[in-house]
Amino acid sequence: MAHWGMYSAEVRDGEVVAAHPYAGDADPSPILQNIPGSVRHRSRITGPAIRRGWLEHGPGPSTDRGSDEFVAVSWDELTELLAAELTRVAERHGNRAIFGGSYGWSSPGRFHHAQSQVHRFLKMFGGYTRSVHSYSLGATGVIMPRVVGAHWKLFARSTNWDVIARETDLLVCFGGVPLKNTGVNDGGTSDHPTRGGLDRMRARGGRIVSITPLRDDVHGEHEWLAPRPGTDVAIMLALAYVLASEGLADRKFLDRYCTGYDRFEAYLLGRTDGVPKTPEWAAELSGLPAATLVDLARRMASGRTLISVTWSLQRVRHGEQAPWAGITLAAMLGQIGVPGGGFGHGYGSMNEPGRAPVPYPLPTLFQGNNDVEDFIPVAAISDLLLHPGEQFDYDGRRLTFPDTRLVYWAGGNPFHHHQHLARLRRALTRPDTIVVHDPYWTQMAKHADIVVPSTTALERDDLSCTRNDPLLVAMQAAAPRFADARDDYDTFSALAHRLGFGERFTEGRTSAQWLEHLYGQWRGYVLADERRLEDPPPFAEFWRRGHVRMRTEDDLTLFEEFRADPEHNPLRTPSGRIEIFSADIDGFGYDDCAGHPRWYEPEEWLGGERAQTFPLHLIANQPKSRLHSQLDHGATSQKSKVHGREPIRIHPQDAAERGITPGDVVRVYNDRGACLAGALLDEGLRRGVVQLATGAWYDPLDPADPESMCVHGNPNVLTPDTGTSSLAQGCTGQHVLVEIERFEGELPPIRAYDPPTIRPRRP
Repeated sequence: MAHWGMYSAEVRDGEVVAAHPYAGDADPSPILQNIPGSVRHRSRITGPAIRRGWLEHGPGPSTDRGSDEFVAVSWDELTELLAAELTRVAERHGNRAIFGGSYGWSSPGRFHHAQSQVHRFLKMFGGYTRSVHSYSLGATGVIMPRVVGAHWKLFARSTNWDVIARETDLLVCFGGVPLKNTGVNDGGTSDHPTRGGLDRMRARGGRIVSITPLRDDVHGEHEWLAPRPGTDVAIMLALAYVLASEGLADRKFLDRYCTGYDRFEAYLLGRTDGVPKTPEWAAELSGLPAATLVDLARRMASGRTLISVTWSLQRVRHGEQAPWAGITLAAMLGQIGVPGGGFGHGYGSMNEPGRAPVPYPLPTLFQGNNDVEDFIPVAAISDLLLHPGEQFDYDGRRLTFPDTRLVYWAGGNPFHHHQHLARLRRALTRPDTIVVHDPYWTQMAKHADIVVPSTTALERDDLSCTRNDPLLVAMQAAAPRFADARDDYDTFSALAHRLGFGERFTEGRTSAQWLEHLYGQWRGYVLADERRLEDPPPFAEFWRRGHVRMRTEDDLTLFEEFRADPEHNPLRTPSGRIEIFSADIDGFGYDDCAGHPRWYEPEEWLGGERAQTFPLHLIANQPKSRLHSQLDHGATSQKSKVHGREPIRIHPQDAAERGITPGDVVRVYNDRGACLAGALLDEGLRRGVVQLATGAWYDPLDPADPESMCVHGNPNVLTPDTGTSSLAQGCTGQHVLVEIERFEGELPPIRAYDPPTIRPRRP
């Protein structure tokens, strides 16, 4: 099982040579074809390694990270050095000086999941500073619990595709429903139903309106409205204005199920700020005709309408506003909790929304309690390292950045997720020690002091499942361990024994015994389910079969219980209802997040002064050729490259104005940095918009210079490292203004996948 699908691996001489999709998958992801060749790729880490400067001079800040050579050491020596450094930091600075980063997708396995392993280890060691929420959903993770009392429920228990196909008349999707993103799911997936669900809806006569600057954000027949990027909230407000001013809003629903609508309507109609949010007002901002918005609002009110907001819309400055405005608009239509109507968050963001959930807990490795209370929003890693002791706002609280001395990272690559990489590189010079577990020489591994070579999911046994897929899968190792790589569990077990809590960490179990133990716990949950499909077999029989099918909750409609009886099924908000106006948020007094949805002018958009210098709006979205940066060296990802660089899509007229032709290598730049990319001309973009996916491994022309141009096409050298607002401090890496020019001169080589220099240990 992989995040992008269930498959069987064909192995020859210790290498996967083919990945065959599961026969029951309706629409297998092409990303699976990145797997062949991944076990023995040249970018694999062959054994334990220590950065030479750290080994010779000891712990401390260093500007050599990312350019220094490494020294090969034995596992015993690595264990001794790492145990001693953890002890030094904890005794001298306290456990809050240890940051357990470990953000990323890592393995789909339930046991060999890097984040679970490192967090369990660090908690037993005495605790660590942690991060909360995600780069994908940093803003939503804070705003939605305050508005509807839930976050994960919005996509894990969303209205099913079967219900949408059967009931929805009009799907209005802000950000589209991009099929490329539905190829993946955290924890694996056995089926990809999004394409079929949309096709069945259309075949029944349902219509799709996609509001996005990119036409291919929805496949097949649909109505495409291409606004200026970043103006979705203005469009939603204009649609709401039509509903309010023409008497189309469902006041009975708003009165019974919502609180604060009158406060919002006063803003909407311009009574509080003197600016009515009319379609004409929104047309000036978005570039969409006012008549089109009026017509759309009336159509939305005339039938069963589902409003969808992709996760991408909240990865911008003021990202809290789009999902909040979307659910407010849906509330005004009065269809929340009705089959096929209401609101959805994340359709087309990954292969979870729209899928039926499993009704009982999944096999989970218990992590224990963290004795350190400090935390940061996940996208504040550079701020944490650059500004120790400084205070910051977050969700109504005033918090302080700890003085971080050791960063422990396992299972992720911040050079993919994080913004303004020059700033991140400067931040990574600050700690005394950086520890990285990884199978590959990613840039995070190259910036480490202590490098721990991990196995891949192909080299170990595990269990795989997810909360929205019916199969629990036996992930049986397909290939032998590469070189001197170890499972993270074995690494942490050795460290825990060295530090005196080995028996507590392992509970006396080997990896194989843990799998049987976790399966037994899960089997108990299923046997207690009177509606189970079958009795799950004993572990040995399950392992022989390869998978077992679980019951799922089909025909689910989001918030249907709340709609049926809001008094007995209240939302987990202060009012128990949908908070169109939040007194709590209003009380925080933030100037960048008010008590109700509202329009804030973006900092990176084509309507602002910055566009005079950088006149192209770059959308840094998720790639179609891989999951984030995982297996960027794989066949599917490599096939998408242009002269080895990440492709950038540009409208033919914008290209012609700059003398750019198809296949040219171009320099993409702004005042934060620059990267090279390969030009693809595409009329399916709004003029003035370009698209460059994230995930190309960062490849600086000069590894010693944080400001150096990335020659491979990583857009995070360009994106701003600024929080969404004082409320959530989420990631804002989706939109950025740039300029583009043809690259002249000799093309620099791609070295992204090359290992650093590794010397043997001197006697």
